[in-house]
Amino acid sequence: MSVEEHARRQAAAMERNGCWPGHSPWVRSAMTALPRHVFTPDTVWTWDGHAWEPLTRSVDEKRWAAAVYQGPFDATVTQLEGGLPSSSLSCPSVVADMLDSLRLDPGHRVLELGTGTGWNAALLAHRAGPGVVTSVEVDLHLAAEAERRLAAAGLVVAVHVGDGAAGWLQGSPFDRVIATYAVEEVPWAWVEQTRPGGRIVTPWGRLGHVALTVADDGASAEGWVQGLGMFMPARGVEQGLELHRVRERHPCGPKDAVFGRAAAGLADASLLFALRVLLPDVRVSTDRGAAAATAWLHDAHSSWACLTDHPDGRTTVERGGPRHLHEEIAGAWEQWEQAGRPSLYDFGMTRTEHEQWIWSEVDGVRRRWEPTLAPRPVPGAAA
Repeated sequence: MSVEEHARRQAAAMERNGCWPGHSPWVRSAMTALPRHVFTPDTVWTWDGHAWEPLTRSVDEKRWAAAVYQGPFDATVTQLEGGLPSSSLSCPSVVADMLDSLRLDPGHRVLELGTGTGWNAALLAHRAGPGVVTSVEVDLHLAAEAERRLAAAGLVVAVHVGDGAAGWLQGSPFDRVIATYAVEEVPWAWVEQTRPGGRIVTPWGRLGHVALTVADDGASAEGWVQGLGMFMPARGVEQGLELHRVRERHPCGPKDAVFGRAAAGLADASLLFALRVLLPDVRVSTDRGAAAATAWLHDAHSSWACLTDHPDGRTTVERGGPRHLHEEIAGAWEQWEQAGRPSLYDFGMTRTEHEQWIWSEVDGVRRRWEPTLAPRPVPGAAA
Protein backbone atom coordinates (compact mmCIF):
# COMPACT_ATOMS: atom_id res chain seq x y z
CA MET A 1 0.00 0.00 0.00
CA SER A 2 1.38 3.42 -0.96
CA VAL A 3 1.77 6.33 1.44
CA GLU A 4 -1.08 8.14 -0.31
CA GLU A 5 -3.35 5.11 0.13
CA HIS A 6 -2.52 5.04 3.84
CA ALA A 7 -3.47 8.73 4.03
CA ARG A 8 -6.82 8.09 2.34
CA ARG A 9 -7.57 5.16 4.65
CA GLN A 10 -6.84 7.28 7.70
CA ALA A 11 -9.11 10.06 6.42
CA ALA A 12 -11.89 7.49 6.02
CA ALA A 13 -11.24 6.19 9.55
CA MET A 14 -11.48 9.74 10.86
CA GLU A 15 -14.88 9.99 9.16
CA ARG A 16 -16.12 6.67 10.60
CA ASN A 17 -15.07 7.67 14.11
CA GLY A 18 -16.59 11.15 13.93
CA CYS A 19 -13.21 12.87 14.27
CA TRP A 20 -13.68 15.56 11.64
CA PRO A 21 -14.97 18.70 13.42
CA GLY A 22 -18.32 19.75 12.02
CA HIS A 23 -17.89 23.41 13.02
CA SER A 24 -14.44 23.66 11.40
CA PRO A 25 -14.61 21.99 7.97
CA TRP A 26 -11.37 23.78 7.07
CA VAL A 27 -9.46 21.27 9.25
CA ARG A 28 -10.23 18.38 6.92
CA SER A 29 -9.40 20.49 3.86
CA ALA A 30 -6.07 21.50 5.39
CA MET A 31 -5.13 17.93 6.33
CA THR A 32 -5.99 16.79 2.81
CA ALA A 33 -3.97 19.54 1.17
CA LEU A 34 -1.02 19.11 3.57
CA PRO A 35 -0.86 15.38 4.39
CA ARG A 36 0.93 14.19 7.51
CA HIS A 37 3.66 12.26 5.72
CA VAL A 38 4.94 15.38 3.93
CA PHE A 39 6.05 16.70 7.34
CA THR A 40 7.37 13.43 8.75
CA PRO A 41 11.15 12.83 9.02
CA ASP A 42 12.78 9.95 7.22
CA THR A 43 13.09 7.98 10.47
CA VAL A 44 10.31 7.39 13.00
CA TRP A 45 10.22 5.14 16.07
CA THR A 46 7.94 2.31 17.15
CA TRP A 47 7.79 0.36 20.41
CA ASP A 48 8.37 -3.37 19.91
CA GLY A 49 7.43 -4.30 23.48
CA HIS A 50 10.97 -4.02 24.80
CA ALA A 51 12.69 -1.09 23.09
CA TRP A 52 12.17 1.71 20.59
CA GLU A 53 12.82 0.51 17.05
CA PRO A 54 13.76 2.92 14.21
CA LEU A 55 11.82 2.71 10.94
CA THR A 56 13.47 4.48 8.03
CA ARG A 57 11.50 5.38 4.92
CA SER A 58 14.43 4.84 2.55
CA VAL A 59 14.86 1.31 3.97
CA ASP A 60 11.25 0.15 4.31
CA GLU A 61 8.67 2.64 3.07
CA LYS A 62 5.70 0.33 3.69
CA ARG A 63 6.42 -0.07 7.41
CA TRP A 64 7.30 3.62 7.70
CA ALA A 65 4.00 4.63 6.10
CA ALA A 66 2.07 2.27 8.38
CA ALA A 67 3.74 3.89 11.40
CA VAL A 68 2.91 7.40 10.17
CA TYR A 69 -0.73 6.47 9.49
CA GLN A 70 -1.49 4.04 12.32
CA GLY A 71 -4.98 5.40 12.95
CA PRO A 72 -6.97 8.42 14.15
CA PHE A 73 -5.95 7.87 17.78
CA ASP A 74 -2.27 7.03 17.35
CA ALA A 75 0.70 9.38 17.55
CA THR A 76 3.95 8.85 15.65
CA VAL A 77 7.19 9.25 17.59
CA THR A 78 9.69 11.27 15.56
CA GLN A 79 12.54 11.82 18.02
CA LEU A 80 14.11 10.14 21.07
CA GLU A 81 16.09 11.87 23.80
CA GLY A 82 17.74 9.87 26.53
CA GLY A 83 15.98 6.76 25.29
CA LEU A 84 12.50 8.30 25.66
CA PRO A 85 10.23 10.04 23.12
CA SER A 86 10.90 13.78 22.96
CA SER A 87 8.94 14.79 19.87
CA SER A 88 6.04 13.30 17.93
CA LEU A 89 3.33 13.87 15.40
CA SER A 90 0.23 13.95 17.60
CA CYS A 91 -2.62 11.62 16.72
CA PRO A 92 -4.72 13.22 13.97
CA SER A 93 -7.94 13.16 15.98
CA VAL A 94 -6.35 15.31 18.70
CA VAL A 95 -4.77 17.66 16.15
CA ALA A 96 -8.19 18.15 14.55
CA ASP A 97 -9.88 18.64 17.94
CA MET A 98 -7.35 21.25 19.08
CA LEU A 99 -7.56 23.19 15.81
CA ASP A 100 -11.34 23.17 16.13
CA SER A 101 -11.03 24.46 19.72
CA LEU A 102 -8.80 27.32 18.54
CA ARG A 103 -11.64 28.91 16.51
CA LEU A 104 -9.16 30.15 13.95
CA ASP A 105 -10.21 32.55 11.19
CA PRO A 106 -8.33 33.85 8.14
CA GLY A 107 -6.08 36.76 9.05
CA HIS A 108 -5.71 35.83 12.70
CA ARG A 109 -2.21 36.34 14.04
CA VAL A 110 -1.16 33.03 15.57
CA LEU A 111 1.60 31.99 17.95
CA GLU A 112 2.43 28.28 18.04
CA LEU A 113 4.65 26.86 20.77
CA GLY A 114 6.45 23.66 19.80
CA THR A 115 7.07 23.55 16.04
CA GLY A 116 8.12 19.89 15.99
CA THR A 117 7.99 18.60 12.43
CA GLY A 118 6.12 21.68 11.19
CA TRP A 119 2.87 19.91 10.33
CA ASN A 120 0.66 21.77 12.80
CA ALA A 121 2.19 25.11 11.78
CA ALA A 122 1.41 24.22 8.16
CA LEU A 123 -2.24 23.56 9.01
CA LEU A 124 -2.44 26.86 10.88
CA ALA A 125 -0.93 28.75 7.94
CA HIS A 126 -3.32 27.04 5.51
CA ARG A 127 -6.20 28.57 7.44
CA ALA A 128 -4.83 31.88 8.74
CA GLY A 129 -2.87 32.86 5.63
CA PRO A 130 0.72 33.80 4.75
CA GLY A 131 2.91 35.75 7.14
CA VAL A 132 0.63 35.64 10.20
CA VAL A 133 1.82 32.42 11.89
CA THR A 134 4.81 32.47 14.24
CA SER A 135 6.16 29.19 15.62
CA VAL A 136 8.73 28.73 18.40
CA GLU A 137 10.81 25.56 18.82
CA VAL A 138 13.45 24.93 21.49
CA ASP A 139 15.36 22.34 19.45
CA LEU A 140 17.61 23.96 16.84
CA HIS A 141 17.64 20.88 14.57
CA LEU A 142 13.86 20.43 14.69
CA ALA A 143 13.34 24.13 13.96
CA ALA A 144 15.63 24.04 10.92
CA GLU A 145 14.00 20.92 9.48
CA ALA A 146 10.49 22.28 10.06
CA GLU A 147 11.41 25.57 8.40
CA ARG A 148 12.72 23.65 5.40
CA ARG A 149 9.54 21.55 5.09
CA LEU A 150 7.28 24.58 5.43
CA ALA A 151 9.17 26.48 2.73
CA ALA A 152 9.07 23.44 0.44
CA ALA A 153 5.29 23.38 0.86
CA GLY A 154 5.11 27.04 -0.18
CA LEU A 155 4.01 28.28 3.24
CA VAL A 156 5.16 31.54 4.83
CA VAL A 157 5.66 30.79 8.54
CA ALA A 158 8.17 32.50 10.85
CA VAL A 159 10.04 29.78 12.78
CA HIS A 160 12.16 30.89 15.74
CA VAL A 161 14.41 28.98 18.12
CA GLY A 162 13.53 29.72 21.72
CA ASP A 163 11.86 28.63 24.92
CA GLY A 164 8.16 28.23 24.28
CA ALA A 165 7.36 29.15 27.88
CA ALA A 166 8.49 32.70 27.09
CA GLY A 167 6.21 32.95 24.06
CA TRP A 168 7.41 35.42 21.42
CA LEU A 169 7.14 38.97 22.71
CA GLN A 170 8.38 40.58 19.50
CA GLY A 171 5.29 39.49 17.59
CA SER A 172 2.64 40.12 20.24
CA PRO A 173 -0.19 40.65 20.73
CA PHE A 174 -1.57 37.52 19.06
CA ASP A 175 -5.17 36.65 18.31
CA ARG A 176 -4.58 32.96 18.93
CA VAL A 177 -1.97 30.96 20.85
CA ILE A 178 -1.65 27.18 20.60
CA ALA A 179 0.84 24.80 22.22
CA THR A 180 1.69 21.34 20.90
CA TYR A 181 3.21 20.12 24.17
CA ALA A 182 1.73 19.71 27.64
CA VAL A 183 2.31 22.15 30.46
CA GLU A 184 1.47 21.82 34.13
CA GLU A 185 1.00 25.57 34.46
CA VAL A 186 0.03 27.83 31.57
CA PRO A 187 2.87 30.39 31.29
CA TRP A 188 1.67 33.86 32.16
CA ALA A 189 3.65 35.15 29.17
CA TRP A 190 1.14 33.42 26.89
CA VAL A 191 -1.71 35.35 28.47
CA GLU A 192 0.20 38.64 28.34
CA GLN A 193 0.96 38.12 24.66
CA THR A 194 -2.65 37.35 23.69
CA ARG A 195 -5.04 40.21 23.00
CA PRO A 196 -8.14 40.62 25.23
CA GLY A 197 -10.78 38.26 23.87
CA GLY A 198 -8.09 36.13 22.24
CA ARG A 199 -7.93 32.39 22.69
CA ILE A 200 -5.25 30.06 24.08
CA VAL A 201 -5.43 26.30 23.43
CA THR A 202 -2.95 24.07 25.22
CA PRO A 203 -2.60 20.51 26.49
CA TRP A 204 -2.59 20.41 30.27
CA GLY A 205 -0.83 17.83 32.38
CA ARG A 206 -0.44 15.36 29.49
CA LEU A 207 -4.13 14.47 29.82
CA GLY A 208 -6.57 16.66 27.93
CA HIS A 209 -6.49 20.16 26.51
CA VAL A 210 -8.11 23.42 27.55
CA ALA A 211 -9.23 26.51 25.64
CA LEU A 212 -8.85 29.76 27.58
CA THR A 213 -10.23 33.18 26.63
CA VAL A 214 -8.30 36.22 27.82
CA ALA A 215 -10.43 38.63 29.86
CA ASP A 216 -11.17 42.13 28.58
CA ASP A 217 -8.79 43.63 31.16
CA GLY A 218 -6.06 41.09 30.37
CA ALA A 219 -5.81 40.15 34.05
CA SER A 220 -6.88 36.53 33.63
CA ALA A 221 -7.77 33.79 31.19
CA GLU A 222 -10.47 31.19 31.69
CA GLY A 223 -12.13 28.38 29.80
CA TRP A 224 -13.27 24.79 29.59
CA VAL A 225 -11.61 21.45 29.05
CA GLN A 226 -12.06 20.50 25.39
CA GLY A 227 -11.01 16.86 25.16
CA LEU A 228 -8.94 14.02 26.57
CA GLY A 229 -5.62 12.95 25.08
CA MET A 230 -1.98 12.23 25.94
CA PHE A 231 0.73 14.75 25.09
CA MET A 232 4.48 15.14 25.23
CA PRO A 233 5.64 17.29 28.16
CA ALA A 234 7.74 20.41 27.78
CA ARG A 235 11.46 19.84 27.23
CA GLY A 236 13.33 19.53 30.50
CA VAL A 237 10.32 18.14 32.36
CA GLU A 238 11.21 14.90 34.12
CA GLN A 239 9.43 12.14 32.22
CA GLY A 240 10.20 9.58 34.94
CA LEU A 241 10.57 5.86 34.56
CA GLU A 242 8.16 3.94 32.44
CA LEU A 243 5.93 1.39 34.10
CA HIS A 244 8.09 -1.60 33.30
CA ARG A 245 11.12 0.12 34.80
CA VAL A 246 9.23 0.99 37.98
CA ARG A 247 8.24 -2.67 38.27
CA GLU A 248 11.81 -3.80 37.74
CA ARG A 249 12.99 -1.55 40.54
CA HIS A 250 10.16 -2.49 42.91
CA PRO A 251 9.15 -6.16 42.55
CA CYS A 252 5.67 -7.36 43.35
CA GLY A 253 4.66 -7.30 47.00
CA PRO A 254 1.28 -8.44 48.41
CA LYS A 255 -1.04 -10.20 45.97
CA ASP A 256 -4.07 -10.87 48.12
CA ALA A 257 -5.48 -7.35 48.48
CA VAL A 258 -8.99 -6.72 47.17
CA PHE A 259 -10.03 -3.47 45.50
CA GLY A 260 -13.53 -2.28 46.31
CA ARG A 261 -14.37 -1.24 42.75
CA ALA A 262 -14.05 -2.72 39.28
CA ALA A 263 -10.84 -1.95 37.40
CA ALA A 264 -12.93 -1.47 34.26
CA GLY A 265 -14.42 1.68 35.81
CA LEU A 266 -11.08 3.44 35.52
CA ALA A 267 -11.57 3.65 31.74
CA ASP A 268 -14.12 6.44 32.27
CA ALA A 269 -12.68 9.62 30.73
CA SER A 270 -14.35 11.94 33.24
CA LEU A 271 -13.07 9.94 36.20
CA LEU A 272 -9.59 9.82 34.66
CA PHE A 273 -9.48 13.60 34.42
CA ALA A 274 -10.63 14.01 38.02
CA LEU A 275 -7.95 11.56 39.16
CA ARG A 276 -5.36 13.53 37.19
CA VAL A 277 -6.35 16.67 39.09
CA LEU A 278 -6.45 15.06 42.53
CA LEU A 279 -3.43 12.75 42.10
CA PRO A 280 -1.26 14.55 39.52
CA ASP A 281 1.67 12.14 39.74
CA VAL A 282 -0.35 8.91 39.39
CA ARG A 283 -0.72 7.54 35.87
CA VAL A 284 -3.53 5.19 34.94
CA SER A 285 -3.91 2.86 31.95
CA THR A 286 -6.58 0.24 31.36
CA ASP A 287 -6.94 -2.85 29.22
CA ARG A 288 -10.14 -4.77 28.58
CA GLY A 289 -8.68 -8.18 27.85
CA ALA A 290 -10.61 -11.21 26.65
CA ALA A 291 -10.53 -12.76 30.11
CA ALA A 292 -10.65 -9.76 32.44
CA ALA A 293 -10.20 -6.01 32.59
CA THR A 294 -7.02 -4.71 34.19
CA ALA A 295 -5.84 -1.28 35.28
CA TRP A 296 -2.21 -0.30 35.78
CA LEU A 297 -1.23 2.49 38.18
CA HIS A 298 2.23 3.97 38.71
CA ASP A 299 3.84 7.18 39.89
CA ALA A 300 6.72 7.05 37.36
CA HIS A 301 9.29 6.66 40.12
CA SER A 302 8.66 4.49 43.14
CA SER A 303 5.37 2.59 43.16
CA TRP A 304 2.97 0.66 40.97
CA ALA A 305 -0.20 -1.41 41.23
CA CYS A 306 -2.19 -3.69 38.95
CA LEU A 307 -5.94 -4.13 39.47
CA THR A 308 -7.55 -7.19 37.88
CA ASP A 309 -11.28 -7.89 37.55
CA HIS A 310 -12.40 -11.51 37.97
CA PRO A 311 -15.54 -13.34 36.80
CA ASP A 312 -16.72 -13.74 40.42
CA GLY A 313 -16.91 -9.95 40.79
CA ARG A 314 -13.73 -9.49 42.79
CA THR A 315 -11.00 -7.08 41.81
CA THR A 316 -7.61 -8.03 43.18
CA VAL A 317 -4.50 -5.93 43.62
CA GLU A 318 -0.85 -6.62 42.98
CA ARG A 319 1.56 -3.84 43.86
CA GLY A 320 5.13 -2.83 44.48
CA GLY A 321 6.83 0.13 46.15
CA PRO A 322 6.05 2.11 49.28
CA ARG A 323 2.80 3.75 48.17
CA HIS A 324 -0.59 2.04 48.21
CA LEU A 325 -1.72 3.58 44.95
CA HIS A 326 -4.95 1.60 44.81
CA GLU A 327 -6.03 3.15 48.12
CA GLU A 328 -5.16 6.64 46.91
CA ILE A 329 -7.14 6.03 43.73
CA ALA A 330 -10.11 4.74 45.73
CA GLY A 331 -10.12 7.89 47.88
CA ALA A 332 -9.93 10.21 44.88
CA TRP A 333 -12.67 8.21 43.12
CA GLU A 334 -14.90 8.76 46.14
CA GLN A 335 -14.23 12.52 46.06
CA TRP A 336 -15.27 12.64 42.39
CA GLU A 337 -18.53 10.86 43.18
CA GLN A 338 -19.26 13.12 46.15
CA ALA A 339 -18.79 16.12 43.86
CA GLY A 340 -21.60 14.84 41.60
CA ARG A 341 -19.50 12.87 39.12
CA PRO A 342 -18.67 15.88 36.92
CA SER A 343 -18.03 14.99 33.31
CA LEU A 344 -14.83 15.81 31.47
CA TYR A 345 -16.58 18.81 29.90
CA ASP A 346 -17.77 20.11 33.27
CA PHE A 347 -14.14 20.93 34.14
CA GLY A 348 -12.37 24.18 33.39
CA MET A 349 -9.32 26.27 34.27
CA THR A 350 -8.67 29.81 35.43
CA ARG A 351 -5.23 31.44 35.13
CA THR A 352 -4.26 34.72 36.76
CA GLU A 353 -0.82 36.26 37.01
CA HIS A 354 -0.06 34.54 40.30
CA GLU A 355 -2.30 31.47 40.36
CA GLN A 356 -3.88 28.70 38.29
CA TRP A 357 -6.67 26.38 39.34
CA ILE A 358 -8.99 23.70 38.00
CA TRP A 359 -12.71 23.87 38.69
CA SER A 360 -15.85 21.98 37.81
CA GLU A 361 -19.33 23.33 37.36
CA VAL A 362 -22.38 21.10 37.86
CA ASP A 363 -25.95 22.41 38.11
CA GLY A 364 -24.69 25.98 38.36
CA VAL A 365 -22.37 25.26 41.29
CA ARG A 366 -18.68 25.84 40.65
CA ARG A 367 -16.17 23.94 42.78
CA ARG A 368 -12.45 24.43 42.95
CA TRP A 369 -10.29 21.30 42.93
CA GLU A 370 -6.91 20.85 44.59
CA PRO A 371 -4.48 17.91 44.52
CA THR A 372 -5.26 15.34 47.24
CA LEU A 373 -8.05 17.54 48.62
CA ALA A 374 -11.80 17.26 48.22
CA PRO A 375 -13.27 19.89 45.87
CA ARG A 376 -14.72 22.86 47.71
CA PRO A 377 -17.15 25.59 46.67
CA VAL A 378 -15.57 28.73 45.24
CA PRO A 379 -16.63 31.88 47.17
CA GLY A 380 -18.85 34.06 45.07
CA ALA A 381 -19.53 31.35 42.45
CA ALA A 382 -23.05 30.75 41.19
CA ALA A 383 -25.13 28.59 43.52
